[in-house]
Amino acid sequence: MIEPSPKDKIKQDELKNNGEIPVHIAIIMDGNGRWAKSKGLSRVFGHNEGVNSARDIVEASGQLGVKYLTLYTFSTENWRRPKNEITLLMKLLIRSIRDETDRLHQNNVKLVATGNLSGLPDKVMKELSDAMEKTRDNKLMTLNLALNYSGRWDILNAAKRVIKEHNKSNFDLNNFTEKDFERYLSMSEFPDPDLMIRTGGEFRISNYMLWQIAYSEIYIDNNYWPDFKRDQYYKAISEFQKRERRFGMTSEQLNKKKAK
Repeated sequence: MIEPSPKDKIKQDELKNNGEIPVHIAIIMDGNGRWAKSKGLSRVFGHNEGVNSARDIVEASGQLGVKYLTLYTFSTENWRRPKNEITLLMKLLIRSIRDETDRLHQNNVKLVATGNLSGLPDKVMKELSDAMEKTRDNKLMTLNLALNYSGRWDILNAAKRVIKEHNKSNFDLNNFTEKDFERYLSMSEFPDPDLMIRTGGEFRISNYMLWQIAYSEIYIDNNYWPDFKRDQYYKAISEFQKRERRFGMTSEQLNKKKAK
């Protein structure tokens, strides 16, 4: 992993000393188009600039010790955008994967993708498959791109898989638990996000990881994604460290559990 600058190392050490670093962080990278519009530029220019933010956050995550980072890269709803914008987004995705793969590999970052990947263009899948193959043995951190993904799709797809398997083996649904169901979700190999960050100031989760973020801490940043860099990221993690995660328990119960 690329070493942080002396200034960043001080900030990162402060965070590590102040509390828990989230194991899994999920981010809704919102505001590329609005950022560009505010500057009189095309929306595509905003998406291009957003790649720089993604690169910075990936590097900062690895340096901090975040083990899983999931970026909401393209949702199923994004297909509703103008065709010319979708075409340019797919070209940008291909170029970004191609340009960033060596950097990810050098930083010991494993690249994976989740979503309805069969619905992506062949050229995107070819570039993505090559990148995942090259980085598959990397151990420092897993970067997960949510592509052609939505939370409702994920849950519905899991339900279909459960029904299909039940029809084959007729297992007892009365004893079927949440943990059993989670095995059929697209991100079953990852822990649920500890922290979900949304940029752009919008107070909604936009069909993102609906099952997985049930107990995630949510942090809204007013900066558009191209302006969200590691300083803003450190602030989000610092805020996460100040929160008490009770998971339905009282503070007293939580303290007793920690004391054991």
